[in-house]
Amino acid sequence: MSELLISPDGTVRVLYADELMPLLHAVGEVTVRRASMVEPAAGGGWCADMAPVGGEVLGPFSLRSEALAAEVAWLLEHDTPIPNEKGAS
Repeated sequence: MSELLISPDGTVRVLYADELMPLLHAVGEVTVRRASMVEPAAGGGWCADMAPVGGEVLGPFSLRSEALAAEVAWLLEHDTPIPNEKGAS
């Protein structure tokens, strides 16, 4: 289940999930922006780069799934911050 964060102005933020898109499109305009990047680490393993939301690089992790889980946990812990313009996609 995804956590919806609703601002006083009515803006809703949520971590992207394919199954949410029909619901979100039904209630208004949807903008998708990249908040982080999970990529192979230079020395092996995987890292989650949180720079688009002002965070640090997490990892390295042995498995990509571990990096993805750390990425989601970080975003939720930090109230799903809005990415900077360089993080837009």
